[in-house]
Amino acid sequence: MVAYSFQARFAPLIREGLKLQTIRGHRARHARPGERVQLFTGLRTKQASRIVADPVCITVSNCEITFASARISRVVVAGLPVRDLDMFAALDGFEDLGDMTAFWLERHGAKAFSGVLIEWAHPRSAIETLPWLSREAGAA
Repeated sequence: MVAYSFQARFAPLIREGLKLQTIRGHRARHARPGERVQLFTGLRTKQASRIVADPVCITVSNCEITFASARISRVVVAGLPVRDLDMFAALDGFEDLGDMTAFWLERHGAKAFSGVLIEWAHPRSAIETLPWLSREAGAA
């Protein structure tokens, strides 16, 4: 099982099922689809706290982020360009692309990024609360 640590600002969004993904740099071992992941704040500190019960990883995809004029200009996931960067930023726990850009600039600078996008499933009860999910459109 792989553990990921998040800033406290993301914990409520993860609990509510509004953040179901994270972007991480390459490392020796990431979660694998079908495997449970542990999501924490303050990992490896005395204040470590589990955010939710261990959800299941559903996908791990290559992710590239590029910048132009100190702004995220392009995101590519699994070889496909993301069309709606504001929606992508929202799914990653940010207000919009501007908020995501500010976060990235502070932590990584305006250099190109190559890593992975890790997505996990959340209990159906949380997914049903997503404001953009239409029961009529999603009903089978």
